[in-house]
Amino acid sequence: MLPCLYLLVRGSTFRDLDYLSEGLEGRCQSPVALLFDALLRPDTDFGGNMESVLTWKHQKERAIPHMVLGRNLPGGAWHSIEGSMVTLSQGQWMGLPDLQVKEWIRRKRRGLRNSRATAGDIAHYYRDYVTKKDLGRNFVSGAVVTAVEWGTPESGASGGREPSPLFQVSGFVTTEDQSRRPFSLCARNVVLATGTSDSPARLGVPGEALPFVHYELAALEAAVRAGAVTPASDPVLIVGAGLSAADAVLYARHCNIPVIHTFRRPVDDPGLVFNQLPKMLYPEYHKVHQMMREQSILSPSPYEGYLSLPEHRLLLFKADRQAVFQDRDGLQKVFGVALVLVLIGSHPDLSFLPGAGADLAMDPDQPLSAKRNPIDVDPFTYQSTRQEGLYAVGPLAGDNFVRFVQGGALAVASSLLRKEARKPP
Repeated sequence: MLPCLYLLVRGSTFRDLDYLSEGLEGRCQSPVALLFDALLRPDTDFGGNMESVLTWKHQKERAIPHMVLGRNLPGGAWHSIEGSMVTLSQGQWMGLPDLQVKEWIRRKRRGLRNSRATAGDIAHYYRDYVTKKDLGRNFVSGAVVTAVEWGTPESGASGGREPSPLFQVSGFVTTEDQSRRPFSLCARNVVLATGTSDSPARLGVPGEALPFVHYELAALEAAVRAGAVTPASDPVLIVGAGLSAADAVLYARHCNIPVIHTFRRPVDDPGLVFNQLPKMLYPEYHKVHQMMREQSILSPSPYEGYLSLPEHRLLLFKADRQAVFQDRDGLQKVFGVALVLVLIGSHPDLSFLPGAGADLAMDPDQPLSAKRNPIDVDPFTYQSTRQEGLYAVGPLAGDNFVRFVQGGALAVASSLLRKEARKPP
């Protein structure tokens, strides 16, 4: 979603973003995102709650014509998350221009949980935002993009102007009767905003394709609802040491489902996300971390029904629902399991781009990764350094904190307005 707004700072407009954001440093690589965040949330990194210094004004004449193509309803992946799960980021960071999340939730007669919102509320908020801001005509839900191709037109075909790339975007829309209606459209600019949750990371071990091995928490939720997994079942095996794995542990514990929790790192590894979260803000995740530390096969503790296997590597899954591990001393262990959740991260699915987007990464010789090798973009415009007219925002561009995503959208909008201003009358 591109904000059709001007940022006014002492007479400057957001066309001056390069100047205004030059030299800023923080938890994001983009100076523009840091600038926007500092104005929207002036003292949030110091635990304060100072009001935003921005004022929103809708200027229809500066609107950027755009179309948003997405598989889901507005809100995207938030509609795929169990509704009672709370956000990692503070609820106020999830908000969009001119409609505060806290105020929206208050009107629904609910509240934030320890300053965080539920996934269900956020999904509803984003849908409601599109309706309230009259953006529905810009959104096409149920759309699957299968190809984005580009080329440069002949210079004579551009009316004397320098040639610019022309993108052809193809795919299909799933209709109410589940049929597929193909589409193909052309655009001068394309913004990639797919996130990184499309393609779950695999372990690469024998037996991983067996039907009891899954990659989403929703599989456990479905198994519990169907009665396929109960407190009397064999344990659910949860693989991973990130927040998704912790969410799965919390859900299983809530349902009294026995859990085996395995991960390859030591519990005290500084790289574990639990060692980077403030305990006061995230008590439930620190409780999982405490369980990981105190409960193991060699040191029983009060956490009945939970077994932690740190520094263990999965070797294979057997068809009779057995999982074979190797510990740090090279010893093998075998456990019977009811269901397996592999939650070790995910990768963006850019298969619709030429070469799956590999040539766009900062290091084209390495796999594209949101954390290690994102798309190489100009920090002031978020335009690809390798393809004019192609932009990337969010994790694809290395912005892995949700609070910085709006700054990326602002940078894109600024760049597009500059292009529009350069067109001859």
